[in-house]
Amino acid sequence: MADDKELKRYTIITAMDNVAGVLSQVTHLFSRKGFNIETIAAGWTTDQKVTRFTIEIFSDEAKVNLLCNQLRKLVPIHYVEILPPEKAIRRELMLVRVHAADKAARNEIIQIANIFRGSVIDITKDSMTLSVIGDEQKTEAFESLLKEFGIIELARTGIVAIERGEL
Repeated sequence: MADDKELKRYTIITAMDNVAGVLSQVTHLFSRKGFNIETIAAGWTTDQKVTRFTIEIFSDEAKVNLLCNQLRKLVPIHYVEILPPEKAIRRELMLVRVHAADKAARNEIIQIANIFRGSVIDITKDSMTLSVIGDEQKTEAFESLLKEFGIIELARTGIVAIERGEL
């Protein structure tokens, strides 16, 4: 996708039947068209027979519209929407395990977690596991502050998004 057009982040929301091979169909379409999926998150809706995907890519408007039109042609599809940034509520979950060898380190880590409205979800003699939910800036800032303690393991869900309600 190397061209001169300005690339922007697009959040695509789609719902499909929860059947074997759906994720493969979606990712195959993206790769066939030369898109790199920045984040993808999938899960049930209120109906466990329907899976909702939140997919983020960088593209230009014409290419993302073409991609969405092709997504709409997939057989198990319910809907495809491009979620405008000003109407989106976007969050991701981060789990991070850090070294915490002494009481001072554990106290400082707990203070950082509290500032970010994070949670301590596991603690051992030598480490702590924390969770935080937020946008990319929040999770990246949280990660940055925890690096000084030594990150043992980190997992991020990718973005999940939903449209803001009408005021």
